[in-house]
Amino acid sequence: MKKGFAFAFLQILFFGAWMNAEAATLYMDPHEAQLSRGDTMVISVRLDNDEDECVNVVDAVITYSENIQLVDTSRGSSILSLWVEEPVIDKANRTVSFAGGIPNGYCGRIPGDPRLTNNVIDLLFQSPGLQIGQTESGNIAQINFAPESHVLLNDGLGTANTPQLLGASVLLAKDAGAALENPWQEAIQNDTFPPEAFNISLERTENAFSNKYFITFNTTDKQSGIDHYEVIEEPLSANDFFGWGAETAPWVKAKSPYVLDDQSLNSTIRVRAIDKAGNEQLATYVPSEDLRTMSEKNLYLYIALAFGGALLIAVIVALIFTLLRRKNAKRQIEERNEEIV
Repeated sequence: MKKGFAFAFLQILFFGAWMNAEAATLYMDPHEAQLSRGDTMVISVRLDNDEDECVNVVDAVITYSENIQLVDTSRGSSILSLWVEEPVIDKANRTVSFAGGIPNGYCGRIPGDPRLTNNVIDLLFQSPGLQIGQTESGNIAQINFAPESHVLLNDGLGTANTPQLLGASVLLAKDAGAALENPWQEAIQNDTFPPEAFNISLERTENAFSNKYFITFNTTDKQSGIDHYEVIEEPLSANDFFGWGAETAPWVKAKSPYVLDDQSLNSTIRVRAIDKAGNEQLATYVPSEDLRTMSEKNLYLYIALAFGGALLIAVIVALIFTLLRRKNAKRQIEERNEEIV
């Protein structure tokens, strides 16, 4: 989904009105750091609010210099629950973009809470494994917000806000450390918990997907974060010859919203969320009987069977009629022979 469309959708979703305002801060944590050759580190994007103002949408583009590599992202601890544009890493242009929101708005950390609960997204950066030397950007890697980064305020108008944008500088050491450090890999290896349980919603509207049925789904994973979702549509009955698909139908990668293949709703719909450590959470939806219809495929099969059945009955009737005629003719011949004798 393109950035412009995603942001416009979020504005509509939250009754947005494009106005300029000065409030809020998007910043990198840590702001300054040092990274040994070959090591990795997590830089968190965080949001601070001005007093008495809440934010319900963050739409951002982040750039990074050519002497550092962005290898992954995580939304596991994000305050955003609705992702219209999931994080997309563009290695060619050295950017990562995303757009997400929280329907009730984020109003800042709770007073007295020492935890950093203002996380928007975590970015995993790696220093190149080769000797760095001097480059156009030197040995200081720069990670910054692009100027088009915005937030929407939860003020009843969806007022667009140009926040203060604070990037990060990473000093890249020319030598490797005593041992390679990869805190992100350690976090993934220690993640043995599945994503949070979630539900599947069935929807249909004239304004989307040509009035076809589609499903929506979303969950979170507080450890390593959601990697992807997979969907399968299975026959409602294992013995249903006319069911959609087959029991061996493959799982397919999907994003929410997902347009169903079986528009007759004669399938059990399953979605599984898989985190970056490979842990899974499964959700199942069985359409109610009043929603199910006969699919076009099944309709043609039933028509063919009905026609075949009618033809078979006609053949049987014709055979019986022929046998009766032969039997009647034989009886008449026998009666004539008896009269002659």
